[in-house]
Amino acid sequence: MKRAILALADGTTFEGQAFGAHGETVGEVVFNTSMSGYQEILTDPSYVGQIVTMAAPEMGNVGANPTDDESARPHAVGMVVRSLSEDASNWRAAESLGAYLKRHGVVGLHGIDTRKLVRHIRTRGAQMGVISSEGHSAAALVERARRAPGMEGQDLVTGISTRKPYVFTEPSPSVFSPGRPAPQMRFDVVAYDYGLKKAMIQLLVDAGCRVTVVPAATPVEEVLAKRPSGVFLTNGPGDPAAVKDADRAVAALLGKVPVFGICLGHQILARAIGGSTYKMKFGHRGANQPVKDLLTGKVEITAQNHGFAVDEASVRGKANVTHLNLNDHTVEGLEIPDARAFSVQYHPESSPGPHDARHLFARFTQAMAR
Repeated sequence: MKRAILALADGTTFEGQAFGAHGETVGEVVFNTSMSGYQEILTDPSYVGQIVTMAAPEMGNVGANPTDDESARPHAVGMVVRSLSEDASNWRAAESLGAYLKRHGVVGLHGIDTRKLVRHIRTRGAQMGVISSEGHSAAALVERARRAPGMEGQDLVTGISTRKPYVFTEPSPSVFSPGRPAPQMRFDVVAYDYGLKKAMIQLLVDAGCRVTVVPAATPVEEVLAKRPSGVFLTNGPGDPAAVKDADRAVAALLGKVPVFGICLGHQILARAIGGSTYKMKFGHRGANQPVKDLLTGKVEITAQNHGFAVDEASVRGKANVTHLNLNDHTVEGLEIPDARAFSVQYHPESSPGPHDARHLFARFTQAMAR
């Protein structure tokens, strides 16, 4: 076992063992409370520039496989776990978690008290940190973490958005029910790629949508020239205020076609109508967040991954708040009825997580059918 250190910008350090790729990585240290689904979490582009701490104690017991990737590679720059299982016990496993991280060059740390780290982040807030197995002193690593730029003000979308448009017609994988008939394509949807998860557009295909994915900076004129049935605003990483021209493009779409936004797409929709967003203390990352639908009174358990949120006061009179987080009462959903536009902060596609909110994809197709 090779010694490794996690050093936080506030001077706190943790010593454990390295796994995955050996070396050094810098990122914002955050935590996720999901008990499973680490492969989907690592490959979610929303984690660009972040070191993910898994709050559940044991990771790696189901290994990794080609099907569960949400994008072509992991986007998290580091991973921290309490207890690492190198024995993959799952019929779909192709390799261990450690081998998967090593193959993709992702630095990992295990054998630390992740309960203490999670409590520290909850108290002091998410902050920059360094994982290193290169033998540097803890003091030197703390100094490096302090010099690292934070997430606010960084446009992380441009670096990961698709470079050219492409058409996507792949439905959700039918692992347990092979031979499922292909969905009938009834709608043409343009998806702005701010850092999308594959499961999102697979569920759009399941709902009867042929999806054209376009770069985040695509001019609105090019989108409308495709004569779409609707426009989808995907999830993505970082600060919504830093995504160049995204709010202006979405503002120009409103009232012309139905619009559905998820996570970063939700925040960009809010900014498009003159709302504002802010950095949260430690964000929401996990598969157990309770959200109340104010239109129906129902509570859904949701998967979430975000470090920014919409300021409720800033959208008052411009949009209807449709969903609230029951833990901290942050805005989880918006609706602009006259524009046939709506959005949610959480992830209805889950991956990993509960399926309570998947009905929202049908809501989008109903808006396009009108």
